[in-house]
Amino acid sequence: MLRSYPEASEPWSDATWLDLCEASDEERSQVERATGLRVPDQSAVREIETTSRVYTENGALYLSTPIPVSADASEPLSAVGFVLTPRVLISVRFASDPVFDSQFRGCQAATSLSASDVFLRILEALVDRAADSLERCGAQLDGLSHRAFHAERVQRRARKRVSDKLHATLRTLGQIGDRISQIRDTLLGFGRIAAFVCETGNSGVTTDERPRLMAVRADISSLNDYQQHLSGKVQFLLDATLGFISIEQNDVVKALTIVSVVGVPPVLVAGVYGMNFAHMPELNWVFGYPLALLLMLVTGLLPLAWFKWRGWM
Repeated sequence: MLRSYPEASEPWSDATWLDLCEASDEERSQVERATGLRVPDQSAVREIETTSRVYTENGALYLSTPIPVSADASEPLSAVGFVLTPRVLISVRFASDPVFDSQFRGCQAATSLSASDVFLRILEALVDRAADSLERCGAQLDGLSHRAFHAERVQRRARKRVSDKLHATLRTLGQIGDRISQIRDTLLGFGRIAAFVCETGNSGVTTDERPRLMAVRADISSLNDYQQHLSGKVQFLLDATLGFISIEQNDVVKALTIVSVVGVPPVLVAGVYGMNFAHMPELNWVFGYPLALLLMLVTGLLPLAWFKWRGWM
């Protein structure tokens, strides 16, 4: 798909912004002929080296960065590329993105915009979306933290569901961690782009627009600090959740240990009186059977009392 602002027919010679979304080779060739600029393909936009993501070629700035396809962290990052000159902005992307759609509608409602103004609008909107994503991640982590450390004590009858809740918490933490990692990669790309455009003299950014670019850089710096805080919180909650799982497992092992220890003395008594030796006085005693039962009961209760006195149960 190829669209232009202002809307015009081929060869788009007067366009300020050309937006290519999953464009075909023919559309890319048409834009190259109309603008005289090389339009990068998907392999070029996905390069990870800094020198391949921000560079100058024939007076134009070539910029690229990874961006999330959707709010779902299970989706891999996509990539977007920009070709910026004082006259025209070309955006190259390979997945639909609501930010670009909303900015395109906003540009159509405006009277007159420069290429650098359009570029700054897009960059500001992408940074705002990253900030919103971090805020949602922070809210989710706050909720998990409250449930883990401030919720009421789980009732004994509900403990059989604790394991499922802990497993769900682990999955949620993994998803949030993946999302924060994607945002970190995105912010790193935005930071490189903003710094390169700010430091390049022929970027086309006017003196009036430079404060906006500096504000974007400041926002990216603050978001990086917040992202690091959230990453640390994810690790802390992950360790805490694993600790809770270990405690639950220890409780199970403790219960089994108590049962086994309590059961040993009665079994020993039953084994002694089940030997059937000829000379066992209790065998011919009328109270022998009740005595054996009483001994088994007492020997079973004594370990329980000991565990209770020591605070082990």
